[in-house]
Amino acid sequence: MSVGLLALLDDVAALAKVAAASLDDIAGQAAKAGAKAAGVVIDDAAVTPRYVTGFAAARELPIIRKIAFGSLKNKLLILLPVALALSLFLPQAITPLLMIGGVYLCYEGVEKIYELVVPHAAHKHEAELGSIDPGAQSFEDQKVASAIKTDFILSAEIMAITLGSVPDSGFATQAVILAVVGVGITVAVYGAVALIVKADDLGLALAGMTSTSPIGGLVRVTGRMLVLGMPYFLRVLGIIGTAAMIWVGGGIVVHGFETYGFGGLGHLIHDAAEMAAHSLPAAGGLVKWLVEATGAGLAGIAIGLLTIPVISYCISPLWRQFKPKPRRA
Repeated sequence: MSVGLLALLDDVAALAKVAAASLDDIAGQAAKAGAKAAGVVIDDAAVTPRYVTGFAAARELPIIRKIAFGSLKNKLLILLPVALALSLFLPQAITPLLMIGGVYLCYEGVEKIYELVVPHAAHKHEAELGSIDPGAQSFEDQKVASAIKTDFILSAEIMAITLGSVPDSGFATQAVILAVVGVGITVAVYGAVALIVKADDLGLALAGMTSTSPIGGLVRVTGRMLVLGMPYFLRVLGIIGTAAMIWVGGGIVVHGFETYGFGGLGHLIHDAAEMAAHSLPAAGGLVKWLVEATGAGLAGIAIGLLTIPVISYCISPLWRQFKPKPRRA
C-alpha cells in the first residue's frame, strides 16, 4: 500500500513538473509574441488619448473604461476565435483581411490630416458618412464607438502578429497565448492611457501643496509643469498617433502586396533604407528604421488619399441606403 502511494505521489510530482514547464513555455511564448507586437501596441497607446480630449475630467476615466472593455470584447470574443478558426480552416484569408485593416488605418489617419488642411470638406465628408454608431445617444457614445472601431483594427494586427509568432504550437496553446497577450496588452495600454490623461489632475494636486520646505517647492513646480505641459503633450501624442496609423497601415498593405508577388514598392523602400544605413553606419539601425517608416508612411498617405473619394462616392451612398435607422429616445 505504501509503495503504491509513493508511486502515485511520484506520478503527481511528475505531472506537476510537466504542467509547470508548460506554463513557463506559454509565458515565454506570450512574452515573445507581445514583444513582436510592441509597435502596434505603441500605436494603440498613442491613438487612444485623442478620443477623450475635450471631455470633462470626470468623464475621462469612464470613457477609457468603456473603450478598454470594448477592446477586451474585440480581442477575446471576436478576434481570438476568428484567428484560431482562420488558422485551422482558412489561413490564406488572413493576409487579405490584414490588408483591408491596413487600408482602414490609412484612411483614418489621412482623414485627420484632411480635416486639418481642408476642414470644411472634411466635415462634409464626415456628415455624408453619418454617425459611427446608429444607436449612439450622445457625442460621447460616438467617440467611444469610433475608438472601439479603431481599436478593433489595431487589435486584429496584434492578434495576427501573436498568432504568427507561435505557428507550430498546438491549438490549446495558441488559444491560451492569444488570450494572455490580448488581456495583458489591453491592461497595459489602457492603464498607460489613464495615467496620461489624468496627469494634469495630478499636476493640480501637486501644485496645490502648501508645504514650505524645499522639497515642497520642487513638488509645486513639478505640478505646474505637468498642468502647463500636458495639453502640448496630448497634442504631440495625437500627432504621433495619426502618423502611427498611417505608417502601420501603409506597412501592412505594402507587406501584403509582397506576399502576393507585387514586391516592387517594398523592395524600393528596403533598398533605400539599406543605402541610407550604409551611408551613416554609426546610426545604421535607426536610419534604416526611419527610412522604412517614412516609406511606409508615404505609401499610407497615398492609400488614404485614394480611399477618401472611394468612401465618399461608393461606400457612403451604399451605407446610407442600408444602415440601420437611429433609435429614438
